[in-house]
Parts: sequence; C-alpha cells; structure tokens
Amino acid sequence: MMSKAVISLTTGLEDPEKVTVAFLVAVGAAETGRETLMFLTKEAVRLALADTAVGVACDGCPPLQELCKRYEAAGGRYFVCPICFNAKQLEAGNLVGNAELQGTIPMWQWIGDDPATTFSY
Repeated sequence: MMSKAVISLTTGLEDPEKVTVAFLVAVGAAETGRETLMFLTKEAVRLALADTAVGVACDGCPPLQELCKRYEAAGGRYFVCPICFNAKQLEAGNLVGNAELQGTIPMWQWIGDDPATTFSY
C-alpha cells in the first residue's frame, strides 16, 4: 500500500512559482495513485476559492488552472484552515468542490496511523 501524501502550502499567488511547485508535487502524488491532501493555510486558503487559482508562474510552467483540474480529476482534496479562512472574511460558499474547511485535528484523522509523505511550501 502506498503512503498518503500531505502537501502543506502557506503561500498564495504572491509567490506563483512556489504555488506551482506545490501543485506539481500534489498532482504527481495524486496521479500516481496516492491519497493526496493539500492543507492550505495563510494566503494559500484563497487558492481553494473558485476562479482564484489562475495564471502561469514562469515561462514553461503549466497553467495553475490546468494543475488544479488535474489534481481534482486524480481525487486530490484540500483541507482549508478555517481560522485563516475566516480571518480573511472569505465566503465558504465559494470553495471549489474538493475543498472543505478543516483544521489540524481532521488532517491528523485523515492521515490516521498509516505512513504519510509530507511536503511543506
């Protein structure tokens, strides 16, 4: 059994290259059959809002929208820090379909007792 993958992302579109790298890692994990979760905090919570994760970080980088679609198609999920999300006064009704407001305890419950590979950006 493959270990789960958890990608923690704190950066939003203020650093599109870092966001792109995090999504490339997440897409790679999800598309190779790992259960994959992105835990979004700080400015990254905005990436789980519909029509926000857009743009191309660099020449030759894939569009962020394409990476998001691939991530969702591969079964990738987002847990969005509710503290960060609410502090920014964002609207939960605008979350993409594979995102939910969940904090650290649900993240640990999702990981469970199985091994998990983690990345942090």
